Amino acid sequence: MPTYTSKDDTCDILVCGLDLALRSVRINDDKPTGMQIAEAAGFAPVPQITVLQWLAHGLEDVRPTETVNIREGVNRFIVAESEGSSRFLIDGVRYDWPASLISISVIRTLAAVSENKGIFLVDPERGEVLLSENDELNLSHRGVENLVTHAPTWKLNVQGVALSVDTPIIKVRKALELAGVSTEQDWHIYLIVEGHDKRELSLDDDIDLTQPGIEKVRLTPKDVDNGESGPSTIRQFCLLPADEAFLDSAYPNWQTVIDNARQWILLPKYKLPAGYTQSLVNLAIEVPPTYPMAQLDMFYLFPAGVLLTGVSIAATEACETIQGYQYQRWSRHRGGRSVWRPGVDNVMTHIALVESALIKEVL
Repeated sequence: MPTYTSKDDTCDILVCGLDLALRSVRINDDKPTGMQIAEAAGFAPVPQITVLQWLAHGLEDVRPTETVNIREGVNRFIVAESEGSSRFLIDGVRYDWPASLISISVIRTLAAVSENKGIFLVDPERGEVLLSENDELNLSHRGVENLVTHAPTWKLNVQGVALSVDTPIIKVRKALELAGVSTEQDWHIYLIVEGHDKRELSLDDDIDLTQPGIEKVRLTPKDVDNGESGPSTIRQFCLLPADEAFLDSAYPNWQTVIDNARQWILLPKYKLPAGYTQSLVNLAIEVPPTYPMAQLDMFYLFPAGVLLTGVSIAATEACETIQGYQYQRWSRHRGGRSVWRPGVDNVMTHIALVESALIKEVL
């Protein structure tokens, strides 16, 4: 509400202590000094009184003999006994506070931080630390405390996929969906938090992300054994509908796995052309996060592809560990007329190049 009224130089202003509980007082001067404001707030005229003008963005010290122009609008002043001040920054705005401690709830009011934003202490070692409303910031430490505000987020690692979510409580099902993991798969789901025992979860359980440290969710498939069938097919992330339709038709046992935050298509029992010492191998293709704009490149075999002739195969010396197995990397890249075409090339066209590369070695 407006606090400026002027009738024979009499003005109403708002004053408060360090709790920021504003109250209206009358002062008989439209250009009062800092000491007059302190007296109007009920303080004796002693040097240990600090008067701060509470502006829309920041605080301004008013010395005992300094005058202030009372103007239209809200005129707010913080008055407190103090022998000195401590400084902090919030979103780059400097505040000199007449005490060594200040609560986060007071900072929120002082800096007009909206309720949908969190207040974070910028720590050189820990990064941004979310502060609760009941926390107190100690301003007596060496240096200037730096605060920033923004909508809070919480971190969760799901099978190597780092998530940043805007809620402190998340359902396991939702976390898996955000990480691109199929919730139709039958999983053993474990929550791992540093300093705590591993805990098994169900899809409908909640994960509390406010605990210290980044929570990790780890998955292992449950075996399905009806006396005939083997382990269930692993689908930890989704592909394009056209890719899935192709794989369902050509390689029904295809899998998608996430290993060390990298996405892989696995084709178990992939048939090699005649001329290799093995007839069946596992074929792996890495899927970059920005596929299909980013290309599928190279392919990987386990066990390694070896020619019956004993002749070494060029550009296959490197290995890649996938799910604990050493896959042989075939460095075969597109070029010339076979350059990757987003929206045209896909898993099917890449497997065609894989087949061409494998056949080329035995011709």
